[in-house]
Amino acid sequence: MEKRKGVSQTGCRVNLVVSEVFAPILLQLCIGGIGGFFIGYAIRKVVKVALILGIVVFFLMFLVYINVIGVDYGGLVSNFINTINPALGLLTPLLVHLPFVASLIIGLIIGFKKK
Repeated sequence: MEKRKGVSQTGCRVNLVVSEVFAPILLQLCIGGIGGFFIGYAIRKVVKVALILGIVVFFLMFLVYINVIGVDYGGLVSNFINTINPALGLLTPLLVHLPFVASLIIGLIIGFKKK
């Protein structure tokens, strides 16, 4: 067996094992970071629409406050709970893919701050 100068057989195997371990994590970090960047950039572009929507909701709340219109809060809360209940099942996959989610959030913040 030929032995190259400065490279041991065990050193190559250790590097291969380390790269096999970290390759899936690095892939998730890269994809999550890039995806988060694009999501953050898109959110920043949509902020003006969200601001207008917020003004409309505030105006509706003001109309409710001065009794111009009425709102059934019981029905509103029950519809909200029925809508959000299936979303709670997404918590387990998010915890399983924590590196992806963390890098997605960091990329989202960077993309949101990008001018």
